[in-house]
Formats: sequence, C-alpha cells, structure tokens
Amino acid sequence: MTSADAAPSLLGAASVRQLAAALDLRPTKQRGQNFVIDANTVRRIVRDAEVGPDDVVVEVGPGLGSLTLALLEVVRRVVAVEVDPVLAAALPATIAERAPAQADRCEVVLADALRVTELPGEPPTALVANLPYNVSVPVLLHLLGLLPSLERGMVMVQLEVADRLAAAPGSKVYGVPSVKAAWYAELRRAGTVGRSVFWPAPHVDSGLVAWVRRDPPETTASREQVFAVVDAAFAQRRKVLRQALRGVAGSVERAEAAVAAAGLEPMARGEQLALADFVRLAEALR
Repeated sequence: MTSADAAPSLLGAASVRQLAAALDLRPTKQRGQNFVIDANTVRRIVRDAEVGPDDVVVEVGPGLGSLTLALLEVVRRVVAVEVDPVLAAALPATIAERAPAQADRCEVVLADALRVTELPGEPPTALVANLPYNVSVPVLLHLLGLLPSLERGMVMVQLEVADRLAAAPGSKVYGVPSVKAAWYAELRRAGTVGRSVFWPAPHVDSGLVAWVRRDPPETTASREQVFAVVDAAFAQRRKVLRQALRGVAGSVERAEAAVAAAGLEPMARGEQLALADFVRLAEALR
C-alpha cells in the first residue's frame, strides 16, 4: 500500500443495516451470521493480529465486509472465503465502493471453508476472521492443517470456545479443541468482545484467540493416530485412560500397557495430559 492510497471507508451500524436491507438479507443462525457493526472493533482485531503490508490474509466468513475493509487498510492481499452466495456476490461491489484503491487486492472465494482444498494466489501468511460460531473449531483446525504457510492469526469465536482453544492441561475447559489446536500452534486468549458490536446481537460474548504457528511434535505416530487417541480420551471425560482408550486400543489390557509405556499414571484422565503425553500414548498404541 502506498501513502497515496485513500483509506477504506469502514462499515458502521447504519451502513451494515443498509447493505443488509438492499440484499433483503435475514441473518441466519444456521450459518452463524452475526455482522460486526463497530469500526473500532475490527481495527482492534487487525492491530492485535499483528499483520502488515507483507501479509496475505485468509478471512473466513467476511459477510458484509466489516473486517475485510479493515484488513485492506493494512495488508497486501485478502482472500475472503464466503459460503453464502448472496454475500459473496455483493462483497466485491462493497469493496469497490468503499475501498477503491485496494479493490484489486481482495479476492472473494465462494466456498465452504470446511471443504476447501486450495486457495487462489500466493500462499497465505495469516488467518484473521470472525469465525461462524457453529463451525469455528473445525474451520480453524482444517485451515491450520491445509495451509502450512499460515504463520499466525487472530480469530473471534464464542467466548466459551476461546477459553477451550487456549486452555491448559488440568483446566475444566481443556479438551479436544485445546489439544488439536496445540498440534499446530501456540494459542492465547487475546481479549473479549461484547455482544453489542454485532448485528444481530448474539446471546453470548465473543473471545479473541491469537496464535503463532509452531512445528508439530516429532513422532513416529501420524497426526491422525494422535488425534484418534485424543478423541477417545475425551469421549468420556470421567473415565480413566485405560477405560477410555479401550476402543482404540482393542482391549483394556492393551490400553493399560500403553498408558504404562507412555510413563503415565494408571488412573490418569485425558484432561490431565499435555500434547506430548498424547503423542507418547499414540506411539505406544501403534
């Protein structure tokens, strides 16, 4: 971006409602559609995501373009993945009107982010998104696995989900999302966003989760094998590992032997284990 570029005109409450009315849009719970109506909120997300003029950013669920416009103020290119055909078709016109100097640096992809297998253009470096509540964790894990070029990012999700993603072993909310996300990245809670900055307002607050890519653990087990152990360990949280892993191990005896081989306590539960512990368990079960 050059200094001669005019800054994008961000969306506020009135402009969001006008755009929605023009499209005869009724936000649906099914697609987790809650649109940000506060310019300060999207600027804060972009700032705290620490993206800049060298970044190619993937945005999932751009909706009417609130966050997209804020990203175009700062980054080199945005690839916006939108599942709703009406919204995907309308977004380029909104960008052309409100960010004409940056319009050629945004590409809208009509697709379900859970099913994309590739994205157009050069490899993206960051993921910054207001993720749809109902699919936020699967989308995040899918893109982290699909796009190894992603170095860092910031996602806005339901507050409870933000807590789970950033939880440490032993926490009451530590679970499958915590462990699987840790395979790809270091995650941390990066703030809370009140429900009043959305239209329609959701029934819960949102949380910001920042993450930085790290190498997966070195292991003789595959990611799929490790994740299968994670799923089994948390399927019935109250069960100790030798019982919880019976299905994936083939027997209680084999599960018990794997727990011992991994150097874990016989009465340990999944919620007490770090990613490295699950990796050792998967190796012992191979």
